[in-house]
Amino acid sequence: MPHTLLLRLPAPGEQETEWLSIEDSGALSTARQRGPLSLAAAVARSARVVALAPASHVLLAEPELPPGSGVKLARAVPFALEEQLTEDVDQLCFSIGRRRSGGRTPVAVVARETLQGWIAQLAAAGIDPVAIYPDISLVPDNPGHTVLWLEGARLAVRRPGTPAFAVELTPVAEALVVAGVIPDPLAEPTREGEVPAPLESAVLYATREDWTRVQDEFQALAGMFAALKVQILTDGPLPWLARNLLGTDAVNLLQGDFARSADYNARWLRWRTAAMLAGGLLCAHIAAAMIRIHQANHETQLLDTQISQIFQQVMPSEKLQDPRRQMQSRLDRIRHSGPGPQYFLHTLEVLSSAISTAPNTRVDSLSYREQALDLRVTAPSLTALSQLSQQVSKQGLTADIQSSQPVAGGVDAHLQVHAAAGGKGHP
Repeated sequence: MPHTLLLRLPAPGEQETEWLSIEDSGALSTARQRGPLSLAAAVARSARVVALAPASHVLLAEPELPPGSGVKLARAVPFALEEQLTEDVDQLCFSIGRRRSGGRTPVAVVARETLQGWIAQLAAAGIDPVAIYPDISLVPDNPGHTVLWLEGARLAVRRPGTPAFAVELTPVAEALVVAGVIPDPLAEPTREGEVPAPLESAVLYATREDWTRVQDEFQALAGMFAALKVQILTDGPLPWLARNLLGTDAVNLLQGDFARSADYNARWLRWRTAAMLAGGLLCAHIAAAMIRIHQANHETQLLDTQISQIFQQVMPSEKLQDPRRQMQSRLDRIRHSGPGPQYFLHTLEVLSSAISTAPNTRVDSLSYREQALDLRVTAPSLTALSQLSQQVSKQGLTADIQSSQPVAGGVDAHLQVHAAAGGKGHP
């Protein structure tokens, strides 16, 4: 199953690091693991890799940049940050995030040599990350509190609505003063009439080892906070940071010359809902079409059956091949072989006249085929049947008695009326 592998780059001089796997939903699929990068590479083969770099090597800022994008915007970044840069611009890499609603744009600056070293270190282990984020960029934003993350000698600070920054300074009191989290005890006293700056409410995240080391210092500084809560990271900071990876607006350091090839898995995550809806619509369309085809095939089979039945009734002596062509051919032969419909009408006229002279005689059924009229007749006696035949003969046709049998109240006979030998069948 596709997942994301979140790993921290090893600290300078160390070989071991830590990592964990995250499902597409944002839930952790494995516990935090620790080991060399070569071990993490085995997990990375089937995952989308995101690396976290130590923010002490990265400058994070949110300058106001002119409207634009691409190369034009990238050229404006060094000028917007010139007062914060101490190195040659040509030796730095500038990565740009999405412009915020307030007009400011998040920017990350790292030395080109440092970034190349991180990429080379990962590549040596067979890891090709899709993104490298400064680790403090995953520190969550808390609307009501300043978030503090203490790890060793580094203190990361994130105030509501602002990017995180880090201070590496001991003791903790000096780091908090430099970060502006607590008032400077050496600052000049507030002048009369001036309103002192309000104390900050903070939440401190630290491992149990780090908290044990600085607990006394923070307790001594408790009066310099409006409120201070402590959250112990029992499993280290990585699972805590991982919860903020999904939907993060952190700046990816892999831009420009270091941009990676298209991350198709990330694109799939963005488009999979639309793709699934389109796939569902296509499946529904195919299913509806298959139902219509099945219904059409069923109706065709019914029509074929009816055509076969009618063909066998009309042309019982012929084999069914192309019924339309066969029946059309038979009709053409009938039209050209002798009299047409007028002969049939004349035969009915003769039959009607003959029956009118034979009381109690009735026609039960008749069929016309090959210029002959086949009748099933019921007559009161053989004499009446013979009189009917004679009446037909008087008008130029012949009425042959094919069969007869006695029935209750008379005789049931099969007659065939046709033109007399040598006759034209017309009066």
